[in-house]
Amino acid sequence: MRTKGKIASWNDQKRYGFIDPYDGGRRVFIHIKAFKNRARRPEPGQIVSYALSTDQQGRPCAVQATFAGERLPRKDKKTESASSTIGASILLFSVAIVIIATKAPLALFAAYLVVSIITFAVYAIDKSAARNGRWRTPENTLHVLSLLGGWPGAIVAQQKLRHKSRKQPFRTIFWLTVTVNCGVFLWLLTPSGKATLHSLSLVMP
Repeated sequence: MRTKGKIASWNDQKRYGFIDPYDGGRRVFIHIKAFKNRARRPEPGQIVSYALSTDQQGRPCAVQATFAGERLPRKDKKTESASSTIGASILLFSVAIVIIATKAPLALFAAYLVVSIITFAVYAIDKSAARNGRWRTPENTLHVLSLLGGWPGAIVAQQKLRHKSRKQPFRTIFWLTVTVNCGVFLWLLTPSGKATLHSLSLVMP
């Protein structure tokens, strides 16, 4: 989701400034690299449109910024978010196919779907909190949700909401959780993994 605001201050030497969002909340940091048109000099009072992200310290910052009247390139956020949604859907569909083919419990697919929905919701809440300066969701919580199978929902949220999509080392840890989860998923499809799932279902009330 893109946001509009007014440049409150700008330092030409350091090439960064701050934006006052129209919808209120904390001032947003913006670096010259965030602008699509770097030939134009940012000045206080100019209206800009931007996508909200966070820096390495978890502070709100602007990315993909444009001046009033300018347009994003054709390959914009809508195209990327649609691609991420399609990609995540294909991944979930592939999970379902593998589960059916290996005769694993369908509850395993349901768990991926439910956790993905919850993960997307948590990302959306955290994005809103970042924009309004409220208490943030710990990154460890987001990583745990991905580790538990919510990574398809996380992929959609990162692209559609433009949240945690550029921050390092968050991205590195995120893809590590995806790798670990996929490894566990493949193990659960083996005879020993299925036996473990069956034993867990027997002890659950």
